[in-house]
Amino acid sequence: MNRRNFLRSLLIFLGSTALVSFAYPLLRFLEPPGAGAKAVKVIIKKGDIPPGAARDIVINSAPAIVINIPDKGFIALSKVCTHLGCLVDYDSTKKRLVCPCHAGVFSLEGKVLSGPPPKPLLKYAVKVQGEDIVIG
Repeated sequence: MNRRNFLRSLLIFLGSTALVSFAYPLLRFLEPPGAGAKAVKVIIKKGDIPPGAARDIVINSAPAIVINIPDKGFIALSKVCTHLGCLVDYDSTKKRLVCPCHAGVFSLEGKVLSGPPPKPLLKYAVKVQGEDIVIG
């Protein structure tokens, strides 16, 4: 093999490696979020969450919270704040969700009440089937 053929082969190999290393992250970026994830359903007993109380759960490896709102029923929300991704805490005395990082405040329905969060919390589908709560 002469030097010219070796350099041509090396250039083709390095060029294709560079192309793949740029194309793969670009395709992953353009793919819709959650396209590859399987939907997982979480089942909880209704008696485990009395009115006014909440329970932390994990849905698709993401932290979430199920709240039993008196006279309204159950709601499931992501615990990940939409500002910087901190985990929100349930304040049962003031009936709201609070982000400890930058004092973001959310209603029990996940809507932004104050602070820097740009969007409401992600809601999960909730079905009550007999004595079970099916989330997801």
